[in-house]
Amino acid sequence: MTDSNDEYPIAPPAPLKGRGAVTNLQGRYEINQREAFDDGWVLSSADDDFGTPALRTQVFEERAKSILTRNASPDIPFNVSLNPYRGCEHGCIYCFARPTHSYLGLSPGLDFESRIYAKVNAAALLELELSKKSYVPEPIALGVNTDAWQPVERDRRLTRSVIQVLHDRGHPFAAITKSSLIERDLDLLAPMAVRGQVMAAITITTLDADIARTLEPRAATPARRLRTIKTLSEAGVPVGVSIAPVIPFVTEPDMERVLEACAEAGASSASFIVLRLPWEVAPLFKGWLAAHFPDRADRVMSRVRDMRGGKDYDASFATRMKGEGLWADLLKQRFHKAARRLGLNERQRGILDMSHFRRVEMARPPLPDNPQLDLF
Repeated sequence: MTDSNDEYPIAPPAPLKGRGAVTNLQGRYEINQREAFDDGWVLSSADDDFGTPALRTQVFEERAKSILTRNASPDIPFNVSLNPYRGCEHGCIYCFARPTHSYLGLSPGLDFESRIYAKVNAAALLELELSKKSYVPEPIALGVNTDAWQPVERDRRLTRSVIQVLHDRGHPFAAITKSSLIERDLDLLAPMAVRGQVMAAITITTLDADIARTLEPRAATPARRLRTIKTLSEAGVPVGVSIAPVIPFVTEPDMERVLEACAEAGASSASFIVLRLPWEVAPLFKGWLAAHFPDRADRVMSRVRDMRGGKDYDASFATRMKGEGLWADLLKQRFHKAARRLGLNERQRGILDMSHFRRVEMARPPLPDNPQLDLF
């Protein structure tokens, strides 16, 4: 068993307003590693007379080389995904995508939620991909790694441009988000829903606004997300709720209440995922626990390990989404019992109509100035 003195910082940094991570933990690919050390000069938030400066979000434009990502994971219900952004300002402390910022030489901590990369050519790349004769259409999952409707989308509108391409080509997709901004795009989503080409899932971890404010600091409030479920449902868009992640002793007690509220709002389906702590997410999450829930941090991690074979995380396809053991089984029973009682998951979902897809051949892009001529 891990000694709690080694697991949590002696004096956790004061949380930054509007941010999930409490540190800028180094990524695992950085050459020079630094270790925090308490020399007695650490100030608590109460001692800080100067105040903590706000961390400004920076957006960097990126011209991606490709836009569709393919996977063969047996526990994921889609094969193709599209993410218009890297990094996510929502700042969810538990986000499994945080470690991807390590590939950029950045921190999976505060960098992940404050240094956002916008794939400005996302729609053009998608248009090109769909025009290829070799392209075989299948549903695309939108916004799986980072939220496609995060705050930067209000101005950038990259997700909107991607949906416009999908709408115009009759290509089905499924979206998942914590943002009410998805309502902006109902003029495109509603007609696609009539043709059976779109479905949406809204992630709600808890109904407790105070917990959500620290857990998912820049996402829509739980009450606002319920309104989004209602709005999408009334517009004819099939919508479900994703309770992800379930965090023992933090959001787990709320599971049944979340399902009840979502069913009342118009959700027709539901799913859940147990807290996942891959790579740098584990120390970041422990830092968050120490800062916000020091009274229950040990209990939370002990229960997590009970469902992960004694480890912080087990990446096995068979168990990584739902966990294993007694407590994982009890969670499954609670979820399925509540879902049946509320009439959720009664209709088959996941079948999107591919018959409306239209392939449009694009003109060959112009050659650059002074091109190098081919030999053949």
